[in-house]
Amino acid sequence: MKHLLIFLTLACCSTVYGQSKSKKVLFIGNSYTGVNNLPQMVGDIAVSVGDTLLFESNVPGGYTLKRHSTNVATLDKIRAGNWDYVVLQEQSQYPSFPIEQVENDVFPYARFLDSIVKLKNPCSETVFYMTWGRKNGDPSNCASWPPVCTYAGMDSLLKLRYTMMADSNRAVLSPVGVVWNYIRKKFPQISLYQPDESHPSIAGTYAAACVFYAVLFRKDPAQITYNGVLTASEAENIRNAAKWMVYDSLAKWRVGALDPNAEFNSMVASGNQVVFKNTSSNCTAFRWDFGDGSGDTARNPKHTYQNSGTYAVRLITGRCGRFDTITKNILIEIPFGIDGNGGVGKLRVYPNPTESVLTVEKQGRNSAEYVIFNALGETVLRGMLNGETGDIQLVSLEEGIYFLQIIENNKVSGMHKFIISKP
Repeated sequence: MKHLLIFLTLACCSTVYGQSKSKKVLFIGNSYTGVNNLPQMVGDIAVSVGDTLLFESNVPGGYTLKRHSTNVATLDKIRAGNWDYVVLQEQSQYPSFPIEQVENDVFPYARFLDSIVKLKNPCSETVFYMTWGRKNGDPSNCASWPPVCTYAGMDSLLKLRYTMMADSNRAVLSPVGVVWNYIRKKFPQISLYQPDESHPSIAGTYAAACVFYAVLFRKDPAQITYNGVLTASEAENIRNAAKWMVYDSLAKWRVGALDPNAEFNSMVASGNQVVFKNTSSNCTAFRWDFGDGSGDTARNPKHTYQNSGTYAVRLITGRCGRFDTITKNILIEIPFGIDGNGGVGKLRVYPNPTESVLTVEKQGRNSAEYVIFNALGETVLRGMLNGETGDIQLVSLEEGIYFLQIIENNKVSGMHKFIISKP
């Protein structure tokens, strides 16, 4: 009966390949998106870096996600199903209200719209547009809900609630409010608000556009060359804020959270058959390379190796045009005396451990070739044995674990492990 010894070592880390230069995005929101035409500004920014934004929008003033959930234009656009991303922006005050009210008036409609996005196109991702606190808080609701009496209080609640929406719906977060907060602190000379202390100025929309560029294209906004009507220094400061707060920590905002993640384990089923257990996530397609010239596309394949050696097993996973790969080295040892061709007969190998000479006794009297491999499966010594008994000189080899294979009459033995131990 054959036996198999497998050693696994991680040889390559996971890598997601480059991002597309063209994105199709649907913006659903209200005047915070519509003022200064945020989608078009994201498009202008993308062009300056050699990218393309193809977009549509439905952004009636004052609209809530609840109203969008029954709006024919909104639902028809989502159901077109040809979007890379669908951006959802709630009314500017609603997410900062008491949690009971948010749970009734916001979260269910965010979940409903997100479900339609994913139903119509499993490859589309929802992006929640985190807005900002009003310049001096929300005076219209201050008396009934004191936490929104200040910018800091309102802004922190908006950040919390949008984060909850992104997490619960497994969606991306575009943290525009976080960048506004940073700009207010570090570059107070930049005016982000219109005189109503709520809607964005051109600079505010530019800041939002830089954030969206980083999130949608996964590229450094510091590369943007489009300044619009802003001064060069204003635009540069805003771009750097988006880089530091968003691009440098994309995973924090769930960017790439649904990308393929390749991983696998392996075990011996019987004999020299290996069962591969696919533990990848966010994947719908698989391609295996077993390292011996064969492959498979099954999720959890089985593979029989015909010869001993070290094999680089590679798994490539894919989903929605994105791919990830991982490679693991597998060392396979099939013990001596038996192989798929009938074997070379019984062997006796001694002493083991040995210092410098290994004696081999075999059944056949014919000459036979021997091959010695190190623990990595590399050939380190080969030669010929004559007759039933022969000595192999090992003085050129260092201490360590080695494997002996005998080839006689076109029949190949399995591996026989021995140890060199020198005084």
